[in-house]
Amino acid sequence: MALDEPDFTIGIEEEYLLVSKETMALTEAPDALMEACRAELEDQVSPEFLNCQIEIGTKVCATIAEARDDLRRLRGCIAREADRFGLAPIAAACHPFSRWREQTHTDKERYNSLSNDLAGVVRRMLICGMHVHVAVDEPDRRIDLMNQLSYFLPHLLALSCSSPFWQGHDTGLDSYRLTVFDNLPRTGLPPRMSSFGEYERATGALTDLGVIEDASKIWWDLRPSSKFPTIETRICDVQPRMEDALTLAALTQALARMLWRLSIKNQRWRIYETFLISENRWRAQRYGVREGLIDFGRGEIVPMQMLVDELVELLAEDAAHFGSASEVERARIIAAQGTSADRQRRVFEAAATSGEDREGALRAVVANLIEEFHDGL
Repeated sequence: MALDEPDFTIGIEEEYLLVSKETMALTEAPDALMEACRAELEDQVSPEFLNCQIEIGTKVCATIAEARDDLRRLRGCIAREADRFGLAPIAAACHPFSRWREQTHTDKERYNSLSNDLAGVVRRMLICGMHVHVAVDEPDRRIDLMNQLSYFLPHLLALSCSSPFWQGHDTGLDSYRLTVFDNLPRTGLPPRMSSFGEYERATGALTDLGVIEDASKIWWDLRPSSKFPTIETRICDVQPRMEDALTLAALTQALARMLWRLSIKNQRWRIYETFLISENRWRAQRYGVREGLIDFGRGEIVPMQMLVDELVELLAEDAAHFGSASEVERARIIAAQGTSADRQRRVFEAAATSGEDREGALRAVVANLIEEFHDGL
């Protein structure tokens, strides 16, 4: 390892929805459930904006193997404690049929402030994402890696899609979550910055005016963390299957190191206009892994399976460095077999074909999401 190589340690944050095991509908988390989870997990668990949500965060992990152990412990605790109340967690970015108007937000100063500031927009935030932190100590390097890593955000999104349904209807999108989230201010692809100083001046202009309290209110798809010396990907839908979450984390960690390797050779990934990356972001949001992304170097749309094959090969050295080759390789399986969005549609169609009405078929989707959450626990 080079003397100045960043640690590239990682942390994973996930947001879950709580559903009734009887009706499969969203249900508020009882105070006793949160207390029980906090007693075991301490500050690794917290309420989210809505009362039917719960958020976890792993410890700082050097490897994906460490992240697996911690994520299994966190998911296992929440599943076990929720079961005591007749509830179950699901890790889908949108609930297939419950309605946002029927949910209440958590009575906490941070969330009361959000509700007041963002009004009707934030009340629709019945969505769950997955965030991956990668440690990069040097501030200017964080910005440099952010500028380059933005190119790969649509690839990560395409592999992560888990929100095809919204309020009982198939939206036609594989990640409807992003459509809802993009209604908030200060979201979307990060702007290109020349230095950490420029980033601080830009965000400082808003904090100095009192428009936002701190940089944590900047919700770009990729950002320097306001709390830790990390870059944080925020574009991914949360993953029903733990192993898929670990694959996305492994890809993110390996991408950061691959781009760092280029930098110490005085090389870099080509930076394209945000306008062009946004088109791939939309394609990922709309089609997941089904229709491919634009390869701007080739000047053509390339199938996701081919793009993922190239990405896995590109990251081989870095995956080997972190001992995450099998997790990175798993991206090929996701690209070939489909994402959670594809699986949810298949479950819905199978239930409908077997005679279930729309409501019954949607409940079958939730039941399958519960099963997937428990895989590997």
